[in-house]
Amino acid sequence: MSKEPVAVVGIGQTKHVAARRDVSIAGLVREAARRALDDAELTWSDIDAVVIGKAPDFFEGVMMPELYLADALGAVGKPMLRVHTAGSVGGSTALVAAGLVAARVHTTVLTLAFEKQSESNAMWGLSLPIPFQQPLLAGAGGFFAPHVRAYMRRSGAPDTVGSLVAYKDRRNALKNPYAHLHEHDITLAKVQASPMLWDPIRYSETCPSSDGACALVLTDRAGAARAPRPPAWMHGGAMRSEPTLFAGKDFVSPRAGRDCAADVYRQAGIADPRRDIDAVEMYVPFSWYEPMWLENLGFAEEGEGWKLTESGVTELDGDLPVNMSGGVLSANPIGASGLIRFAEAALQVRGQAGEHQVERARRVLGHAYGGGSQFFSMWLVGSRPPES
Repeated sequence: MSKEPVAVVGIGQTKHVAARRDVSIAGLVREAARRALDDAELTWSDIDAVVIGKAPDFFEGVMMPELYLADALGAVGKPMLRVHTAGSVGGSTALVAAGLVAARVHTTVLTLAFEKQSESNAMWGLSLPIPFQQPLLAGAGGFFAPHVRAYMRRSGAPDTVGSLVAYKDRRNALKNPYAHLHEHDITLAKVQASPMLWDPIRYSETCPSSDGACALVLTDRAGAARAPRPPAWMHGGAMRSEPTLFAGKDFVSPRAGRDCAADVYRQAGIADPRRDIDAVEMYVPFSWYEPMWLENLGFAEEGEGWKLTESGVTELDGDLPVNMSGGVLSANPIGASGLIRFAEAALQVRGQAGEHQVERARRVLGHAYGGGSQFFSMWLVGSRPPES
């Protein structure tokens, strides 16, 4: 039996900010869910199941929050699943929900991911004390900086590339009302003059700590036919993982990422991603990961990704726009960040991305990674139903 086509008919985000002190976690997730339902012109009674995701519970100190969030999400008496794959969880959450629709387990599923970083400190939550790890780094940036330096040595990339990415993404964020950082006075010189945190990663080349939530309503072909607006259709989706550490692991271009992208392209019939994909919402929490992931995802040959960034290919008006919304560099509610990438990809093919809309975007990739670059989730969405 063939899979049921999956359509995105509702998209909802909160405004991502440093601290949403006006709402609890329940209020935050309900705001995003309500907006997604309103976009789909559906009610809670139309939802068959809920799939929720977030980053580790110790980030907020609330264990298994999905249990107390059931009421806020309209999930009382309905199946509810919790997904967790570190920073890629937002993407994985959407893929689990899509799988339920594709397998005809449920007709219409609400999927949501969130983080309220203001109620914790993820930076130091990721800096584990002795005896769990040696006190050699602080936060995720300390873990990833050596991999960035390895990429620079391997590719010969000049040290200005990271600042070009950050400058681009922060300018794109000015066109996105939901983005956390709106730096109206941003200049390339300011990015390059910002303090060095983890060599070669500067302060302005890092993601913020954000509160926020994102929700999608996914449904089948019949549900899509009743939708008030053209849906985004899922053409392919995949998850892959590998150990954090093992002999021969390529931290610059992890195999799990390459394999995940290849599976998505196979499902979607993509022979040449550089030619066949119109734009990418990519998980880039530290600016240098744009050129690194351009190579990992097959948009550039090894050692050539930085040249696409430097030549302007990834600009909003470039040949392959990347992170049109401002990306993770401009809003990072960790548990939701991957789902936001997926949602923004769907907005693009629906033609609803507002000022950061890419003209004639027909196929857009949403990408997320997490942990020590060992969890990957991706989907490709299009403006037309997938070929049966």
